[in-house]
Amino acid sequence: MRREPDFIIIGAMKCATSTLHEQLARQTGFFMTQPKEPNFFSDDDQFERGINWYCSLFEAAKPEVLCGESSTHYTKLPTYPRTAERMRAHFARVKLVYVMRHPIDRLVSHYIHDWTDHRIKASIDLLVEQNPELIQYGLYAMQIRPYLEVFGAESVLPVFFEGIAANPQQELERICAFLGYAGRPRWDHTLRPRNVSLERLRRSPLRDALVNLPLLRTVRRQVVPKSFRERVKRLWTMTERPQLSRKQREQLAAVFDEDLATLGTWLGVELSCTNFVRVATNGPHEWVQPPEANHL
Repeated sequence: MRREPDFIIIGAMKCATSTLHEQLARQTGFFMTQPKEPNFFSDDDQFERGINWYCSLFEAAKPEVLCGESSTHYTKLPTYPRTAERMRAHFARVKLVYVMRHPIDRLVSHYIHDWTDHRIKASIDLLVEQNPELIQYGLYAMQIRPYLEVFGAESVLPVFFEGIAANPQQELERICAFLGYAGRPRWDHTLRPRNVSLERLRRSPLRDALVNLPLLRTVRRQVVPKSFRERVKRLWTMTERPQLSRKQREQLAAVFDEDLATLGTWLGVELSCTNFVRVATNGPHEWVQPPEANHL
């Protein structure tokens, strides 16, 4: 019998989806895919591999466990415009978890992520001007609307990064209850946050090849002082969080506030860049007046 996911974490990028994925993977009764982000429904080259390939990612799961995956490309409109449509065509029902974060903080973390991957060299202000998708990925109402319309609000759980940071155990219990988990989950505080932007090393194939040689790795750990290793490591990281100019930040806030006002209406709260952290931390929040589902 073909195994399908019970739930999908659909984003947003740089909102602790990697940490949530790993926390769920550590609970008895869950099976989370490796790789974490198959991006099957978003990326054309992945979708062409076929639904049987996608479902094979879950074939090692025991029948009684809950299966899930986490792909942030699923909420990257307009880059991947057919994601919700493709998902709905294959699954009449699936539970979705959408994690949000202060949109400007998310954008800055996204910039750092792409900097470490050598995808960008420009300053953050210039990059925002040249790449409108960095803003669009943080328009949460726009990103989540297709899923609310085709799956219904009862199938989509709104979660905030700030809420997870403030109350990790409470939020994990809430997420697991939504997913239909019968046990009591435990937040693993020994697990460090995953994929933290300022801790990412800038990509270097040559450095990685040398560092990962078994002999050199042993010599480095036994001979080279840790303080020196850490100093060298900092050469490959962004040591200070980049700062947007005041003008750019004000322009971004104006754009995000319009989208957040719509999201706030759906959640029954007033929401803006100014009060985002306070409102998100004081959750949990549920849908109060979401867009009507059409289940196309």
